[in-house]
Amino acid sequence: MKKRFSAIERMLVLSVAFTMLLLSVRIIITHDWSYIFYVWNIFLAVIPFLFSRLLLRRKKFNAVSVFLMAGWLLFFPNAPYIITDIFHYTERPPVPAWYDLLLVMSGTWNGLVLGILSLMQVEKFLSRFMKRILVQISVFASLLLCSYGIFLGRFLRFNSWDIFIHPHDLIYASAHDVFQPQHHLKTWGFTFLFAAMMGIIYFTIRYLPRLVEQKATAV
Repeated sequence: MKKRFSAIERMLVLSVAFTMLLLSVRIIITHDWSYIFYVWNIFLAVIPFLFSRLLLRRKKFNAVSVFLMAGWLLFFPNAPYIITDIFHYTERPPVPAWYDLLLVMSGTWNGLVLGILSLMQVEKFLSRFMKRILVQISVFASLLLCSYGIFLGRFLRFNSWDIFIHPHDLIYASAHDVFQPQHHLKTWGFTFLFAAMMGIIYFTIRYLPRLVEQKATAV
């Protein structure tokens, strides 16, 4: 009988539980709800992972697969978006600074690893049906779109569902960024640099096991 959860998924559950434990203890002791947004943000970060998990189970590239990919791409920025929650970190006595730092960093890790693993699953799915070069292009494009989505969310306060609720506002804002890039250097500076950082992290994690194995074999 096939296991319901893989080893990495069990570690994800443990990681998220650790963050929720830190948050719960903080709220119970201090009655301070400053970091309660982590509950919602981590929930949103789990969604693209679930989409990619379902996508990876598909045997064919059909309409259902396209729907799952679209859902994944729409919510994908919500995972690494948690990295930018570090902006909320500040010393809040009587809570020790180190405790809140652990809370913020554990939340950041959850968002990062959920995003990276979801992209890995999408890449693995695409590799079944596309040439390697096209898969790589898709990965880079996803990282770029993800980073732009994070900018829209963090600085312009758009949400993933605004594409349905406020499509005109979203299109208007994006059109200005695309057709007048010289007036939006902050937008594209953040987008390309964040995408570069995510790319470095992604490919480091992606190829690290292979590099370790090669090194072990060479010894």
